[in-house]
Amino acid sequence: MRTELAFSADDLAPTRFSVSPLWEVVTSFRVLASTARNPIHHTWADQVRPRIAAAGLDSGWLAELVPVSGYIPDFLTPIPHGLASTLESELSVVRDTPTDDVRADLDRLGTFLGTRGATLRADPRARLCRLTDEIETYWELALAPYWARIRALLDADVYHRTRQVAEHGAGHLFNDLHATLSWDDNTLQLVRRHCLITRESTGPGLVLVPSAFASHVLTWTRSPHPPQLTYPARGAATLWERRPVVRADAIAAVLGRTRAGILAELESPTSTTTLAARIGLSAAGVSQHLTALRDAGMVSTHRAGRSVLYARTSIADSLLCDSA
Repeated sequence: MRTELAFSADDLAPTRFSVSPLWEVVTSFRVLASTARNPIHHTWADQVRPRIAAAGLDSGWLAELVPVSGYIPDFLTPIPHGLASTLESELSVVRDTPTDDVRADLDRLGTFLGTRGATLRADPRARLCRLTDEIETYWELALAPYWARIRALLDADVYHRTRQVAEHGAGHLFNDLHATLSWDDNTLQLVRRHCLITRESTGPGLVLVPSAFASHVLTWTRSPHPPQLTYPARGAATLWERRPVVRADAIAAVLGRTRAGILAELESPTSTTTLAARIGLSAAGVSQHLTALRDAGMVSTHRAGRSVLYARTSIADSLLCDSA
């Protein structure tokens, strides 16, 4: 199946890139829900699945609304507000989604998956708040500890794409975005899409959203807004590769060997107890060092059930690793 989306000069002018935390929520949840071992994200999934199961999120609202494949209700991924869009701002839009729009999306989901979303459909206004509360919990467990790394990947993709436009024009950008997209005669063509996009059903322009977890191009349409195309971000296959710590000795001269060692161990989000066991210090001693590193902006904290996970920030990555 081939879908064509015609572009005029008025459509190209407002075309823009955005980063969307909610698109990362739904696409990452799909990765976790799949029974197949993901070739790119298995390291992340192996760490996160136990937390999600312990919180009961593997059978909650997201499990009901986000199928492993096929249509995702559009109200879950509203138009993001540029590159500065936050989870909080997007969830505010979700909570304010008109009831008719929620029910229309759930009806469409029901054509593929039967009665999924029936509880939400009965009272969207009251239950959207419960849904967004669950999304916040999912974010804290599954994405927040890794967000510095994910965000760096998405920003790098946007930088690369905007350079393409500057050097070669919009046509080159679309032809390089994904194998199922092509640009010809002022028309963007999408191959093998189940969702038809037309200018009659969308507003002018286009919002391009890179995703670390999307495996193919995903579309979003809701009049009078511009359509969204969410596409796999460039370099996602390297997202979870271990980054060599090449400046540990230099950092140790400034921070001390213990704190430099703690940062080096935080390749993936880790609890105080686990860190203490790895480096041979007491949990209380490690906690003091982590507090100092957090105050310096080099470590972030994320609650996971009864424990707290510590993660390296992009500042620490840039100091330690050449690849950051």
